[in-house]
Formats: sequence, structure tokens, C-alpha cells
Amino acid sequence: MKLSETMRWLPVTRKEMEARGWSEADVILFTGDAYVDHPSFGTAVIGRTLEALGLRVAVVPQPDWRGDFRDFRKLGRPRLFFGVSAGAMDSTINNYTANGRLRSDDAYSAGRRAGLRPDYPTIVYTQILKRLYPDVPVVLGGVEASLRRFTHYDYIAGRLRAGILVESGADLLIYGLGEAAVSELAMRLMAGESFEAVRNVRQTAYLSADGFAAGANTVCLFSHEECIESREKQAKNFRIIEEESNRYEGKLLYQPVSKAAIVVNPPYPQMDEAAADAAFDLPYTRMPHPKYRGAEIPAYEMIRDSINIHRGCFGGCSFCTISAHQGKFIASRSRASILREVQAVVATPGFKGYVSDLGGPSANMYGMRGGDASKCRRCLRPSCIFPQICTNLNADHDLLIDLYRAVDNVPGVKRSFIGSGVRYDMLLDGYVDGNFSRSARRYTEELIGRHVSGRLKVAPEHTEAGTLRLMRKAPFESFERFAHIFRDINARLGLNQQLIPYFIASHPGCTEADMARLAVRTRALNFRLEQVQDFTPSPMTLATEMYYTGLDPYTLRPLYSARTSTERQQQRQYFFWYLPDKRPSICRSLRRLGLGTLEKELFGRQ
Repeated sequence: MKLSETMRWLPVTRKEMEARGWSEADVILFTGDAYVDHPSFGTAVIGRTLEALGLRVAVVPQPDWRGDFRDFRKLGRPRLFFGVSAGAMDSTINNYTANGRLRSDDAYSAGRRAGLRPDYPTIVYTQILKRLYPDVPVVLGGVEASLRRFTHYDYIAGRLRAGILVESGADLLIYGLGEAAVSELAMRLMAGESFEAVRNVRQTAYLSADGFAAGANTVCLFSHEECIESREKQAKNFRIIEEESNRYEGKLLYQPVSKAAIVVNPPYPQMDEAAADAAFDLPYTRMPHPKYRGAEIPAYEMIRDSINIHRGCFGGCSFCTISAHQGKFIASRSRASILREVQAVVATPGFKGYVSDLGGPSANMYGMRGGDASKCRRCLRPSCIFPQICTNLNADHDLLIDLYRAVDNVPGVKRSFIGSGVRYDMLLDGYVDGNFSRSARRYTEELIGRHVSGRLKVAPEHTEAGTLRLMRKAPFESFERFAHIFRDINARLGLNQQLIPYFIASHPGCTEADMARLAVRTRALNFRLEQVQDFTPSPMTLATEMYYTGLDPYTLRPLYSARTSTERQQQRQYFFWYLPDKRPSICRSLRRLGLGTLEKELFGRQ
């Protein structure tokens, strides 16, 4: 590989730095993922954001944390700071299955190779850097750091852990979408301010060893030690954290730990269209670094021909980390910015004319916001569509229809598809404003008629009312209505598309009897389920707090969770009632539960 081939990417070696005439970098970013220069990968976004400020930025992807730490030494010390991220996922989710077994592959590594990142890269990388360069500040970012900024339950460790600043020894943590915070931090450091002076940057957290003086806009959480002693206090903490994370204007939070305190500054205001455009309009190559030539990176292959049209999600699902990391307010890109990226995709070598996804955290929230911003400023709801659609939500889908048609008119695009999950509960007649209902119907026709690549993914997640309520998902009747609409449009248009529903077993509050009823209800709709998973506790989600504490943080009522591998397997088996080898076990379980009458409904008509 010639050095000239790498000049379009941020440098990853000393030779690539020297080819640019650099003797040192201003910022060096360490990441647990392979380096893909694409706006769907956080390290690329932060790197390009800093580069746009005139900084010299280098990247060290997947450093070897064993041996002599040569990967941590090879680029030397940066002038301003090291940045550390575990990658696009929390490492426990990346490295382990729902049953706690090591994964045999890694979608974010070249060639799917597992074992290229340690458990908790944020901690491991930082501790190594602090050992080698004790006087150089380390700034944490990415999903793992963001979701572990307070006391949190760690499923693999099986215990509560203190905020990640405590274990890592880092100087600062940026949570959520970090472009604004890292830009302000860098500019103030370039202006000569010390690290101690920049601790008031919004959307950052730091460990204060000297105590903390609470102000009027401050909330003090129960200490880490109190949470270890009391699961109820941990549950109460979570409710405050979730509400403040989703407020229009959050408060400063701090949590005592040992003789110090984790101080978490309020987030930035909602990102506007110009800021969203700026993040996506940076000069990405949209490709993996040439060092990976010939090796597939599955996470990249999945999104290489896709376009992210917005950030944020107001669904508020209990098991999802998106709102905790990106927030519930939607930050949409302009149509012009999206079309520029479509043109870049068209120009990418190997593009065959099909945009694989025009989506985001959810497919159909683009351009949506509260009609009256003053109501949004007062709102504490973690979801704008559960338990019902907020009457203040402007849920006009016409912007999406126009966008889809504009993309399909770009020269070189044969057709665009929607690969992100669709919130079907927003496509039914649940609006006070009839214009929104009519818009939703038009969108449904456009979606199913032109933008489904054979299969449409939706996520009812369960069938039973009690479990769905804890999941913050719509009643199953909504899915049944949408399935009828989907089939009706397919029949009318002469299409033969599939509706692919996603379901979860072992979610807190879900019993084995609930799973048996799920099997019966989905069997009645002629579904043989494929897209299924066991609930996996991940930091900073409502469902994980329910699992750990045994309480609903909003009511403090106790609830059941399947914890043992036997209990989880007993729930999972009902997904596969149609497999002959599962039938004897399911029949025994139904009789044990006193639900023998369901046996005939599942198997009587085969």
C-alpha cells in the first residue's frame, strides 16, 4: 500500500503523519473498532470535526493492549489530549452473547475477527495511556463511556460499578453526541485554558476530588455506596437520570462516590438543522482505511449504501440505549445535505443503484418535533408516543414522502429502500389532527409500494399488555392492524412482500406464561418467528434497572425477571413452537403452568 493512497484518511501510523509533515498530532483518538471513515462511525465523526477546526488528528484503531504497548507509543504524545472510545457499541454487548458467552466474531473488526478489543476498552486504554503519559489529559467518549457515566449495573460482572471515570482515571468524559462538546473543549484548550478551567463545558462529566458545591440548577443523586446498599435508591437515581437526559434543558447532576463526586454538566440544547448538516457534510471517504483492503468489516458492509437522515428517537423503549445517548429530540438534516450524501454514495466504487436505507434510530421520525416548544420545555415524558401519541407532536410524514421521491430522482439511483425499523404505531389513526392521520396513510402507501426491499422490519417486541407496558410499546392490537394494512396494500398492488416482526424474550416483567400466549397469538397470524432475541441488560436503560433492582423505577413496584439460564431458555423455546424437537418440552411446560388448553391452540391444527 502506497502512502499516497492513505492521504484521504486520518493518519493511523507514524509514516502517515510524517507524510503530512507532522512531527506530532494535536489529538490522538483510540478506538476499539476498525477505522472506517464514515459518518455512521463515531471516531470518524469526532476526528473530522476536530480536523475542521484546523487540528492535526490521528487515529489508533484496535490497539494491542497486551505486551509492550507499542501501539500506544507509536504516535507519541499529542499536543492537546488523547481521546478514547470503546467503539460503536458497549464492549459487553460487542464481546458477549445474551447468555454471557464470548462471541466468536466481531462485526466491527476486519474479517469479523474476535478478540481485537478487551473487555471495557475505555478503562483498559485509558489506564495504559495514563501509565505511559501521566501528564497528558485523556477524554472519554462513545457509547460505552456515555452509558456508564453514573453508577450502573454491569451484566457480565453481575454487579453495580461506579461511573467509568472512577475506574478509568480519565480527566473528562463527553456523553451523548459529542461534536459540540469536543469542539468547545478543543477551542478553549487552543486558546490557552487549562484542563481544570474547561470543566464547565456542557455535555461533559468529570471527577471532583475536592467535593462539589451544589447550585440552584443542580440535582444530587444517591451516592454509589448508597446504591450498592439499596436497590431502591439505585432505581430512584435512574428515574432522575432518565428524565434529565430527555429534558429540553437538563440540570447539572452529581453523584458522590467514595470521597469524591462525579459531576455531570447539563447537555447542549437540541441540535439544529445546521449543526446536523455540519456533522454529515465533513469530507469523509465513506470507506474503511486502506490497511483493511480485502477484509470485510460487516458493520460497514451493512451501512455502506445507507443514509442517516436524522438523530435522536422519541420512542423511549425501555430496553433501548438510543435516547440515553442521543436524546429524544429529533435532529434532522436538511434535504440538501441528504441529497449531497446520496450523490457521494452514487459515486462510491461498486454502487449498484440501490440506496439500502434512508433512516436513522427510527425510520419515520424525520422532521418531527413539538408544535409548541414551550410545552416541550416543561415535559418530563421519556417518550412522545407512549402510552399514547403526544397531542403536541407534529407527526407530519409528508416531509419523508417528498424526501424519498427526491432521492429516487437523483441520477444513478434506481431505487431507495427503508432498512431502519418503522414505528408502525405512528401510521395508524391515533392523531387528534386529521391531517397527520391522512399524512400517515399516504406515507404507508409510499413506503410499502416503493421502498420495501422484499421485507419490512417492525418491532412489536411482545404480545402481552403487561410486558408491553413495561417495554413502553404499543398494544399488540396496533401491530395486528398494521399487519392487515400491509397485506391489503400488497394484495392491491400485486406485491409479495414479507412483514418481519421482532420479539424479545425474558424482558423484566415477562413470565413464561406470557411467552406461551405470545406463541399462540403469533401462530394465529401465521408467523414463524425469525427475528428474536433474549433480553440483554445494557447500562443506562430502564429495562436493565428493572432487571437489577427488581423494581419499576417509576412506581417502585416489584416485578419478576427471568434470571437463570433455565428460566431464559424456558421463555425462548416458545418462539420456535413450530420445530418438532421443541414440541415435547413446550407441552410439558404448558401443563406445568396449568395452561394445557393452549397446547391445542399451538399444535392442534398442524
